[in-house]
Formats: sequence, C-alpha cells, structure tokens
Amino acid sequence: MRHPPRSVLLAVAGTVALVAGALLPVVTAQGAVPACTVEYSVTGQWDAGFQGAVKITNNAAALSSWNLTFDFADGQRVTQGWSAKWSQSGTTVTAANESWNGSLGTGASVSAGFIASTSKTNAAPTTFRLNGTTCNADSDPTPTPTPTPTTPPTTDPPDTTAGPPALRVSGNKLVDADGNTRRLLGVNRSGGEFMCVQGRGIWDGPVDDASVKAIADWNVDTVRIPLNEECWLGLSNIDSAYGGTNYVNAVKELVTRVEAHGMTPIVELHWNYGQYTGNSAGCSDVHASCQKPMPDLQYTPSFWTSVANTFKNDQAVVFDLFNEPYPDRATSTTTQAWQCWRDGGTCPGIGYEVAGMQDLVDSVRATGARNVILAGGLAYSNDLSQWLTYKPTDPTGNLAAAYHVYNFNTCANESCWNSTLAPVAAQVPLVAGEVGENTCSHGFVDQVMKWFDDRGLSYLGWTWNTWDCSTGPSLISGYDGTPTAYGAGLRDHLRALDG
Repeated sequence: MRHPPRSVLLAVAGTVALVAGALLPVVTAQGAVPACTVEYSVTGQWDAGFQGAVKITNNAAALSSWNLTFDFADGQRVTQGWSAKWSQSGTTVTAANESWNGSLGTGASVSAGFIASTSKTNAAPTTFRLNGTTCNADSDPTPTPTPTPTTPPTTDPPDTTAGPPALRVSGNKLVDADGNTRRLLGVNRSGGEFMCVQGRGIWDGPVDDASVKAIADWNVDTVRIPLNEECWLGLSNIDSAYGGTNYVNAVKELVTRVEAHGMTPIVELHWNYGQYTGNSAGCSDVHASCQKPMPDLQYTPSFWTSVANTFKNDQAVVFDLFNEPYPDRATSTTTQAWQCWRDGGTCPGIGYEVAGMQDLVDSVRATGARNVILAGGLAYSNDLSQWLTYKPTDPTGNLAAAYHVYNFNTCANESCWNSTLAPVAAQVPLVAGEVGENTCSHGFVDQVMKWFDDRGLSYLGWTWNTWDCSTGPSLISGYDGTPTAYGAGLRDHLRALDG
C-alpha cells in the first residue's frame, strides 16, 4: 500500500511479558511442591527431525529472568526456536527468556517451542533445571522425579507452542514438511517501514503478546511485517534508538511472537533508499521515506543478505522481496519495465542504480537460506501479466508470486484475475500480500476472497492498524482486535473458514 502523509499516529507502546495463567502446582510423591515443573512434549516428528515444546511453571519466588537447561541423549540438535533464546553446547540445551517474557511470578507459566534434528530414537530429556534448580522434584534431600502432566491447560492463553510450519514450494502450492498444502491467510502489521525513518519509534502501536494474540484470535495464520532497509542497516540518517541492532532485535522479537501464536511471519522490504522524482513519485527524498519504484543496488542486496542470514535457519519465515514495484511509471515501454524488474541496472526514468529481482533472489540464496521468496509484479504488484515470462531463477525452486489488489486498481475484477492471475497460479504459488478497499466496507474484498478461496490461494488484508478511511484501509479500531466495518468482513470470513 502506498502510504499517504499521516499527521496522527499512535506512539510505540512498551512490551509486556508473555506469562501464562497460573496453574495448580504439581505435587511429588512425598507431597512437597517442586520449586518448578517442566512439561516436555514432541508436537511433530519426521524422518530427520522433530518439533518440541516446553512449558515451565515456577512454584517458587517470582523470577525477573529465567534460564532452562536440559540434556539430549540421542544426538538431537536444536536448529531453531521461538519464545526463548535457544542454544546448544554438546548435549546440553539452554532456553533463556526473551526480553519480553522474562518475568515469571509464583505459580505462573511460560511456554516455548523449538525444532531439532534427530537420527535415532529421540528419547525425551529426563532432567530439567530452571536457573540451576532441578524441576519436577520436591525439596527433600533426595528428590524423587515426578512424571510430567500430559493434560494441556484449559485456561487462557491457548496453547501456542506448536509454531508455524516450515514452508517450501511444491509445484504451484506451498506445503509443510509433511507435504500438506498450506494457505497464507491473514493481515499486514504496518509501522516498521515508516516510524523509524520518521524518528518516532519502531512500531505504530503495540506489538506485545496481547496485541499479537488479538491478531491470532481472528483465525489469522500469517502476519506480513513491512520493513525499512535504512533502519535495518542502521544508516547514519536513522536515530540509533530506532535503527541498526535495536531495529533488528525488535523485528526478531515480533517474528518470535507471531510464531509463538502459530502464525507464519512474512518479512517484507517496503521502503528503500534512492532518489526518484518522476511519474507517481511518492517523495523527492533520497532516503527510505516513501515507496520507490524499484529496490536500489547500493543497499537492498545488503539488506536481504542480512535478513536472510538472520532468519535462514527458520524456514517458517517467508521473504517478500519488495513491496510494490512500479518501474512501468518511469519507463517508456512495458518491456523495459519488466526487464528493469528482473535485471535491474540502469533503468530508463529511474535516477539510481536498480537492484532487480534476480539480484535479490541471488543475495538471499548466497547465504544458504532456502526460505520461500515472494516477488510482486509491476503496477504496485497489481500487474502479473508477464510475471512468468520474466520470472527470476531460483536454484531452490522456492519462489512464489505476490499480488496486491484494491478496489481502485486496474486489475480489480474477475475478468482480469482469470486472464492474468490464473495462469500464474497454475504454475507457482500465488499470494495476495495486500487486499483492501477504501470504501470503509468490505464488499470488494468479499469478492477477492471468494475468487482466491475457490482456487485455494492465499491473501492478507491491509492493515492491522488503527487508522481511518482518510489514511487508508484499516482493519481495526483498537489493538484488542475490535474491527472496523471493513475489518469485520475479513475477520468473519477467516473465522468461518474452519466452520
């Protein structure tokens, strides 16, 4: 979405700890209450790996931070995780709290999940230590281990340890590790593209666990997170409080929270460096303060190299290369525009050196990342008419097409969708990364969702922010998930899909 100027936006809110509701303590055979209990479970398994979860309950004095350790006996290796900082040395696994879920009161619980490789029998760990104290044991001199409960809690919040699936492309479908087809259905969470470059924070509104849970409560399984390359790279024009390491860590924490609620995160480059003052220019600024027609060669490949290195061990994260290309507004012919889109270089009408989609795919794959990549077409990702002709080469085969549609776009009817989208969707996965309308209603997106539902395709509504019709389509009027009239259409539709 092309952002109009905004004079009133919510300030970024502080984070809160992720703490589950209090549970009844586990009592050992001797009748004593253990200082802590840990429930360990395998939530999914395949030939060379598995997905696991831990639920920690603190029955002792309140903790301001926590550190859980346990040992694997069969050569298992943790490869990625969420809701904790996971590491492994030899057989010993450590899960340390994130900055936002360190507080653990007496009787309170916290959950975290991970993915690990295994080639043997995958025996469960037998001993767990929380901040050095052995869990699942009473306080007698010779503690007796207690079997961990297998019944999941019935109180809020819901179980969020399963995490989203690792994704890959199979033909024209997105599939998980077991080959099951997966659709990406959800929302955009705008803010990370503009707040930092404007010197006003990192996120527009709260991104704490409660606000992310509110998104999941709409039956959302995917959240698209727009980013700013200058903020990620920490360039000199960005306030250090909102750029570089601080920005990267904030993005990582949001991705972790999204995954903790079982949702797929899409990280996406929205605004970038490069001066463009031609047709349909959003600003005259050289800096990443508006939507530019194409990525820039100076910084965008470095951005994607860094992002790919950050998330390459987590194939649940999807990479959306560039929000809304529009080289067609600068070049003289459609052929020039598509060539610029794929190959970059010196493009007619664009004053900076362009990074083409092939450059960005190459930057990601050079890191060893196999994450699914999305590439949007021309006309602000609304035109996919020659996407297959100019499709970049991806050595991993994990490339999908991205499409954006609003009621005011050119390709915004079934005739166009049948003629230009259907052929693309027949060959590669198709994800409508943004759908919306500026009517404060949902009649148009209802049509979009039906067309995509009928073909088993993916779509995400713009946007989970408390704006209004004068500043763009807004799904909510409150970060507790209260929908606008427009948002109610998406919410009710997503909830009905399981009905």
